[in-house]
Amino acid sequence: MAKDILILGGGVIGLATAFECQNRGHQVTILEIATCGGQASGAAAGMLAPYSEMSEEPDDFFLLSHQSLKEYPEWQQEIKNKSSMDFEYVESGSLYTIFHEAERFPLQTRMEWQNQFGVEASIIEKSELKEMEPALSEEILAALYTPSESHLYSPDYVKALKQACLNTGVQIYEHLKHVEVIGWKNEVHLRSYEDKHFFADHLIICNGAWSKELENSFGIAIPVFPIRGQICSYRTESLIKSLVFSSQGYVVSKGNGSLVCGASEDIAGFNVDVTEKGIKRLERWSKKLLPVLETMETNHKWAGLRPATQDGFPLIGQLSNYNHVQFATGHYRNGILLSPITAKVVADQIDGLKERVPLRSFSPERFS
Repeated sequence: MAKDILILGGGVIGLATAFECQNRGHQVTILEIATCGGQASGAAAGMLAPYSEMSEEPDDFFLLSHQSLKEYPEWQQEIKNKSSMDFEYVESGSLYTIFHEAERFPLQTRMEWQNQFGVEASIIEKSELKEMEPALSEEILAALYTPSESHLYSPDYVKALKQACLNTGVQIYEHLKHVEVIGWKNEVHLRSYEDKHFFADHLIICNGAWSKELENSFGIAIPVFPIRGQICSYRTESLIKSLVFSSQGYVVSKGNGSLVCGASEDIAGFNVDVTEKGIKRLERWSKKLLPVLETMETNHKWAGLRPATQDGFPLIGQLSNYNHVQFATGHYRNGILLSPITAKVVADQIDGLKERVPLRSFSPERFS
């Protein structure tokens, strides 16, 4: 049965979830205190690289990320079709580089367990690596090559998501300054700063780093807090074709002629100013990875707030006694990557469908 759904938060998770639910026949309204995609989403580098960014043994978070990457080819095309907008999406493959022999065994271990999950990954030695990416440092010994990892241009992806939502009938209210939860146990009732009232059958919390403010409203612990992620870029012709990672971060060439380097992280509350210390760290290690950058200066620096959780896992799912209230928040640095799968599992729950990936580890009540 079609439901009236309110989504609190218009970042990439809120937009993706709204699009999926609207596509399934529900009527969705997004409430955003500022502008859609104005925080972590629009500032992200757009890495779709779960295998390079997760070095530990596979767990439920890996399975969630693994499935989301598999959804991306069809998902991004659907967003382009429904929005009538294009955005950069590149199936570039990735290289996770090592500089020391001591790093080789962990690299081998990572390759082996990823292969067990059907991920194509192989170790490329120095000579072959230089043929693939000539600009890489001579100090690099080897790299784990994963051809399925990809990247997109986040600002344009978020714009297309918003337009796809509008084109399919989602109502979007922006610049609301503040939204208060008036009622949720029976009828969902929210009120904006300007005293505009919103009612619905169903509520989905997608407001990222601001989710903790709702602890008193729902009577549960919501340990989501902002982490400042700083990124810089160089204006240069394409130096590399692949996503390139090291233990210190990543570099990626974008279609607009920039080389993006990320990311430096710190706890700074809701401050999104860039710092000299954070950017200098990025410059140092990126020049170690790509020596040609020694003669170049960064041309752009920016920061965004990443909604981190106490245990590093997002909050995804329904409240146990009130299944008309769902959370989809706390995705940290993986909101872009996880947007397709989060949208689908949230919509699946609303529609009473079977879980496509295990969700128990992401219960929004696990800290209470």
